Amino acid sequence: MSEHRTAAYVRTDMLPEKAPPVSEMGAIRWLRENLFSGPLNTFLTLAGAFVLYFLLSEAFPWFRNSVWVAASVGECRDIITARWGEGATGACWAIIRDRWNMFMFGFYPRELYWRPTLALGLLLFAAAPVLFSESRRIRMIVLGVMTLFLVLAFPALGVGGLATGLMLLALVAMLVVAWSRPWGLLWLTGIYPGLAVWLLWGGSVWVPVLAMAGFVLAWAAFTATRGRGAIISVGSAVAAALAWWFFAMGPVSQVLDTYLPYAIDAVRSDKFGGFVLALTIGVAGIVLSLPIGVVLALARRSDMLLVKALAVGFIEFIRGVPLISLLFVASLLLNYFLPPGTNFDIILRVIIMVTLFAAAYIAEVVRGGLAALPRGQYEAADSLGLDYWKAQRLVVLPQALKISIPGIVSTFIGMFKDTTLVVFVGLLDPLKGITDSVRASFEWKGAYWEPYIFVGCIFFIFNFAMSRYSMYLERRLKRDHH
Repeated sequence: MSEHRTAAYVRTDMLPEKAPPVSEMGAIRWLRENLFSGPLNTFLTLAGAFVLYFLLSEAFPWFRNSVWVAASVGECRDIITARWGEGATGACWAIIRDRWNMFMFGFYPRELYWRPTLALGLLLFAAAPVLFSESRRIRMIVLGVMTLFLVLAFPALGVGGLATGLMLLALVAMLVVAWSRPWGLLWLTGIYPGLAVWLLWGGSVWVPVLAMAGFVLAWAAFTATRGRGAIISVGSAVAAALAWWFFAMGPVSQVLDTYLPYAIDAVRSDKFGGFVLALTIGVAGIVLSLPIGVVLALARRSDMLLVKALAVGFIEFIRGVPLISLLFVASLLLNYFLPPGTNFDIILRVIIMVTLFAAAYIAEVVRGGLAALPRGQYEAADSLGLDYWKAQRLVVLPQALKISIPGIVSTFIGMFKDTTLVVFVGLLDPLKGITDSVRASFEWKGAYWEPYIFVGCIFFIFNFAMSRYSMYLERRLKRDHH
């Protein structure tokens, strides 16, 4: 019997495991794959590092020599010279410390700063049922941080202890509702537009209440005529609201002001400025432009020739005209088309023009989402026996809007940044109007970069928050269908 032998080149035992090469693991692998993957990538990495080093080496001394407490630019320069020697330069952040209220509130009365601050805080509570309904953790973090901000801000703004305590009790009650039933805050969502207008502009409480009553009448008219067709129901709703606002609201408001007067100090629109103005225009434009843009997108895809022609004409005209020209129309020409003696608030005119401008762009974004849907989705809605509006509401628009989320949020971010253009129609935006007003004073004449950096950082915070929420919304809706 022959003895079984193993060939010399066949291994009979396993080698012990060894660590992978250094170039294939950890930070070195990441650097090799992302920064030094080839000659061109290596050159660009080194060039970018050189540029970054040059910028930081030039800017770091300026930031390092910053002065936070001073009464003027001259005093800032004297402090920098005393600390760092003759010829040294540094940032004079004392201008922000001294005039932060103008950058935030413009010329809004100082004793009324609590009103726009409260309006901003209630905005997140009103938006919570819509924006954060699916995540209790995110909802409570956002609302908790805002509650803490309001509790700290109110005493700093000179609000009494009793008013701060009552506000804290109301906020805690809303936090409890937001924890257990976020949809319980929908009542605040419904009344917030009127409440915010009343807090910002003041005056009689009955004006915003009766203005909101017009929407209630429109909904009642729409519900009463729903079975008679979409055109009749929508027309009835619009007619009821317009009739109330133009004919009945004024006399009813006068009667209520006579027998049940209740008002707070009124603030004129020329006192608005800074980020109060930017947020007022930006939030109103975002809220109003989205539904108008969706309607325009549906109208542009309509089979009715007249509706489609009007939508195409409006969208192409608005997209073909610079926003600054529309703002000039709102500021100068709109009054010529109104009855003599009509007082049409300038901020309201700007909001209308900004809303229409953003709605035209949103319409094209949504139209792209509608075009991206497979034809089978429309056929599926038809096979279920749904009429046009139910098919759009239940099948088509939810999918199209999910696809359109990045484009819609990009439009919102661009519109919020474009609120700085209102300086050309006499409103004090935070970037140019307020900065020029601050530097017009003798103490801060000569300051240049600090106001722009500060305002840019605030804009970045708001825009970055919108961008991150867009990414969260895409993940929550699982737009990729994985």
